[in-house]
Amino acid sequence: MPKSLKHKMPEQTPQDRRNNFNEVALGYDETTARAEADRCLQCANPFCRQGCPVNVNIPAFIKHIKNGDFEEAISEIKTKNSLPAVCGRVCPQENQCEKFCILGKKNEPVAIGRLERFAADYARGNKKKSESSAQDKTMGEQIGKVAVIGSGPAGLTVAGDLALLGYKVTVFEALHAAGGVLMYGIPEFRLPKDIVQHEINELRNLGVDIAVNSIIGRTFTIDELLNEQGYDAVFIGTGAGLPNFLNIPGENYNGVYAANEFLTRSNLMQAYKKNATTPIYKGDKVAVIGAGNVAMDAARTALRLGASNVYIVYRRSEQEMPARAEEIHHAREEGVEFKLLTNPVRILGNEKGWVEGLECVKMELGEADLSGRRKPVEVKNSNFVLEVDSVIIAIGQGPNPLIQYTTPGLEVNKHGNINTDEQGITSKPGVFAGGDIVTGAATVISAMGAGRKAAESIHKYIQDKKKID
Repeated sequence: MPKSLKHKMPEQTPQDRRNNFNEVALGYDETTARAEADRCLQCANPFCRQGCPVNVNIPAFIKHIKNGDFEEAISEIKTKNSLPAVCGRVCPQENQCEKFCILGKKNEPVAIGRLERFAADYARGNKKKSESSAQDKTMGEQIGKVAVIGSGPAGLTVAGDLALLGYKVTVFEALHAAGGVLMYGIPEFRLPKDIVQHEINELRNLGVDIAVNSIIGRTFTIDELLNEQGYDAVFIGTGAGLPNFLNIPGENYNGVYAANEFLTRSNLMQAYKKNATTPIYKGDKVAVIGAGNVAMDAARTALRLGASNVYIVYRRSEQEMPARAEEIHHAREEGVEFKLLTNPVRILGNEKGWVEGLECVKMELGEADLSGRRKPVEVKNSNFVLEVDSVIIAIGQGPNPLIQYTTPGLEVNKHGNINTDEQGITSKPGVFAGGDIVTGAATVISAMGAGRKAAESIHKYIQDKKKID
């Protein structure tokens, strides 16, 4: 293979994978990983690091892979990134580290994400244990005690960074399994759940306690954590889990789902299995409204649950679709149909209250809006009905307001997101926040970057306070 081209990622065939929930991408073997690593120019001024929110030393870990030092590669990555197996699978490297790769100026950039995944999978497959062992709990409490709310990417990063510094950290998770969006939002075929749990167990090895079924705002308030439970600081990383709806007629019919409910039932509750305790209605003709990564995940999940026809309904053109190109490509390969420049106006139902169609109008693109994308304009008298028996709405989500409502002195913006400075410091002393609860829905790695900055701020806050005391 010419060194100008990336080495392809082995995958299940589209015909096979649309009928199972096994991981689509199969990963590099050692020979392919070393050959891909050999493409790296080892730049003296590596621009790729500019695109990494957690500042992984990318050339260094790639050089270790090139030399066959795979354990050194994962050790290098883990100095900055506590979830490499996750990031190697779901991060949009094409818009981050790989975007800045010098090779990408004229050819294809180095497959940084695939190499990160390889290093993490090698370490897990060879049962390489974390180099850090559990912290002594008594010593941790002497250094400081921190509560982390939410076990998604931001919360897990804060927990790991502070545990390495010697803090006693407890992560509070509202659901019955830790992992946040990594567990409930991303399908098994993109991110196997045993991989997420392996990464979480690595944090437990550092001494992090994880309390599931703990709803902060109900089990404890933030003030109770600070004033009664003895925590020196609290980090809020609860993400963006409150779905947006279209506010069109018919959204209350049976067979209409918000994408995060649909994916949570399938992913976390394993509704795709026979005799699942949390079942899911499996439509035969399914319309997914939206064109982001969540929409692609929902559409591809519906196929695997047995739908004969799945449609992506999107009011703009393919050029404006926010999903990763890889996810769009995989969806098309698997048989998802794209209804572009199409806008839903009404969900139709039968006398029993079940979905039986989606009324849409055709759109055309006009002038650019504030986002820079051309604004879709309705084509008059273009109404038509798409025959479906299930509709999944995937048009974004916002923050759950419970913590904001139960925490006096915590400032939020008009969307309900928590206001912080660049270091994750909120308006309430001792309280920090980061990830989607601050920025709105974003990427796994950007949430981790925010968590890393917040961990630094928490460390400084606690140590400065102890000096004063």
